[in-house]
Amino acid sequence: MMEQYFEQSDGIDDARPDLSYQVGVTPERTEKPRDYCSKIGSIGPDDKPLSPCPPELDPKWRFFWRVGEPPKSTKFKQLNAEPVIPKNFPQWTEVMNMWGNKMLDALLTIAEMAAVGFNIPKDSFTSLMADGPHLLAPTGSDFNKYGQLNTVLAGYHTDLNFLTIHGKSRFPGLRLW
Repeated sequence: MMEQYFEQSDGIDDARPDLSYQVGVTPERTEKPRDYCSKIGSIGPDDKPLSPCPPELDPKWRFFWRVGEPPKSTKFKQLNAEPVIPKNFPQWTEVMNMWGNKMLDALLTIAEMAAVGFNIPKDSFTSLMADGPHLLAPTGSDFNKYGQLNTVLAGYHTDLNFLTIHGKSRFPGLRLW
């Protein structure tokens, strides 16, 4: 479904730049990683990421979909905005919620396991995750346009989330440091 979506999206109709792209589509060449060039320079040659220095705009697309129930009240309306549901995808909400909730359930289990491993109450982390703006953010890339060897689709970056989970990619290249 996501491949079909990214193939037909114009990057405009479903985009919400006024919400910093926290829901809906983020078109190619919108996101730019922070400058970690000095950190990249300190990584040995066997593990050094292939990432432009200075960073460039990423050629990847993303679609942000909020997972779970929104909080009853929030100071962060932008992080809890109404979802964007693309036209011509009647199964969108059901598929995205199913996928996102399975990923969130896995993260909740990992958080509980970490708490047990740290010998703290089992809900120490999961209680803090309640009402959080959990996002499913599938990525798409146009290999007809960006399929050349050594093309960096997403530059070296860090995530600010408590936990980040990645689904299986059909293509090689994802590395975690």
